[in-house]
Amino acid sequence: MSLEIEATDVIKIILQFCKENALLDSFNCIQNECKVSLNTVESIEGFTADINHGRWDVVLPQVANLKLPRNRLEELYEQVVLEMIELREIDTAKAMLKQTQVFTRMKAEDPERCNRLEALCSRTYFDAKEVYGAVPKDKRRAQIALSLSAEVSMVPPSRLMALIGQALKWQQHQGLLPPGTAFDLFRGTAAGQRDEVERFPVALDRSIKFGKKSHPEVARFSPDGTMLITGSVDGFIEVWDPATGKLKKDLAYQADESFMMHDTAVLALAISRDSEVLATASQDGKIKVWKLRTGQCLRRYERPHTQGVTSLAFSRDGSQILSASYDGLVRVHGLKSGKMLKEFRGHTSYVNDAIYSADGSQVISASSDATVRVWDSKSCDCITLFKPPQVSSGSEQSVSSVYVNPQNAEQVVVCSRAPTAHVMTLQGQVVKTFQSGKREGGNFVAAALSPRGEWLYCLGEDNTLYCFGMGSGKLEHLMPVAESGAIGVVHHPHRNLVATYADEGQLQLWKADASSLITSAGTPQLKRRRPDAADLWRPDAASRTSGPSGCPYPLLASHADEGLLQFGSPKQAGMALPGAVGYYGHIGLASTSVSEGGLLSSRAGLVAFAAFTLSRLLLVLSHTMTLRSSLVSAD
Repeated sequence: MSLEIEATDVIKIILQFCKENALLDSFNCIQNECKVSLNTVESIEGFTADINHGRWDVVLPQVANLKLPRNRLEELYEQVVLEMIELREIDTAKAMLKQTQVFTRMKAEDPERCNRLEALCSRTYFDAKEVYGAVPKDKRRAQIALSLSAEVSMVPPSRLMALIGQALKWQQHQGLLPPGTAFDLFRGTAAGQRDEVERFPVALDRSIKFGKKSHPEVARFSPDGTMLITGSVDGFIEVWDPATGKLKKDLAYQADESFMMHDTAVLALAISRDSEVLATASQDGKIKVWKLRTGQCLRRYERPHTQGVTSLAFSRDGSQILSASYDGLVRVHGLKSGKMLKEFRGHTSYVNDAIYSADGSQVISASSDATVRVWDSKSCDCITLFKPPQVSSGSEQSVSSVYVNPQNAEQVVVCSRAPTAHVMTLQGQVVKTFQSGKREGGNFVAAALSPRGEWLYCLGEDNTLYCFGMGSGKLEHLMPVAESGAIGVVHHPHRNLVATYADEGQLQLWKADASSLITSAGTPQLKRRRPDAADLWRPDAASRTSGPSGCPYPLLASHADEGLLQFGSPKQAGMALPGAVGYYGHIGLASTSVSEGGLLSSRAGLVAFAAFTLSRLLLVLSHTMTLRSSLVSAD
């Protein structure tokens, strides 16, 4: 779909920005130079109501920013002068006749009409029948309101900020923006805390302790790096601040000690690229989709798999969810439709992991049948099947996880339940091998890649974290990270921060800065503050009074809404129009008080900013509108 944008529409967007922010000199300068008028009002109904009720101190400031036909403008101003005379505001009427451009032009081209108004100002009385004639004042107002309403239009406020916000939001969905907590629109880069050089962790930053009967089964950092989300064996899903290791209390539902949850252990998590939508899956084969900011349950898939779901991943555009399961299947589910869209069959044992390729055209799955399969994401056909090299001639080692190599999209990192991991091509050729060096007890149970693919972290069943240099293939560092039962490892999206977790009930955050090394004995132990599981409201509890099945709290219980993938727009900026004096306000009279300090000096900067912003906006929209249109028929 080709995108065509009228140049006049771009100018109108800039004019609206100037108008809403009371940059009147800039507004008039752009409007006069470009010969484009905005001709918009906040509300046509309100505009006509103000005219019908004779609220000229409100109407005239709005009209001053509009380009109206001369006859319509003369009718309006003439009516205002007549009503000023009727109210015996003679000085105001005379000032308007002498100082406004409308009457200056009228005096030159229609002197009789102007002279009549001046004569009425000199009278000591006012005869309404003589002045208004056969059409009374109320009907004259109504006629003026009708004629002017046809010349103006109403558009949503703050279109410039809304369009930029939508474009950036869509680029987040597409993964085109680098991770970060903020975005510098002028520079076109993400701001926020980033570690420029990737280093392996050497120091314990902090530790999060879970309950005696609980431990995390899965953990993921949000793409923007502001959240660490855990899924526990008791079904709880909790959102933590990785900077403090504490629950994020700025999420209202967690501040009220309400949590997202499943009925059984949470085994898989996935977070959308914009860090706003969370997908979770449990041991009973169910999948739920949540809005992270509110904790609202947006979608539930009751039977997406017959057994536990081991892996989840969002598609590039965020409209579909890829899932893998112990039932040996890989499936794709529509986020809007709530239905299964595709199924990939072929594995003969558990599927432990499934991911999309870098461009989303392929699905890559890893299974306990010791194979990795590459599928066509559209046809569901198996393109390639390969096995990583086996360490022993005995039983084949299951493949636990697979990752796209950030340094080469045609390669994957394959981690098996063995003391080796491999970089392999999508055709199955081994590029590089990483080894723990142990014959016994050194099998890897999980792995993670650093954001730029410079480091590979393998978590061993010996509770040791092995840090390999991806370039050298060598073991550069190793350190114990748990006392028993190591489960998983995950890397922060743009900091040298690694999280490890184990069934001993502890999640630990490790950092690369050795200067602030803290021993585990001296690390603050942060415990989860929440009611015991027995005291929580569960779907099968006898005390259940409201909320649909599958959502533990009424706050979290609503079904999916249509706004799941809609974009929000920034709050409208306050518009400060110049104040009016009497009934002639900002029209240009000597008694008008308008403060526009600094506008002349900032006009060039404003125009430069507006031009740069709009050029960037057009560039963004030109290659996001096509992507958006492709989603209309995605489901």
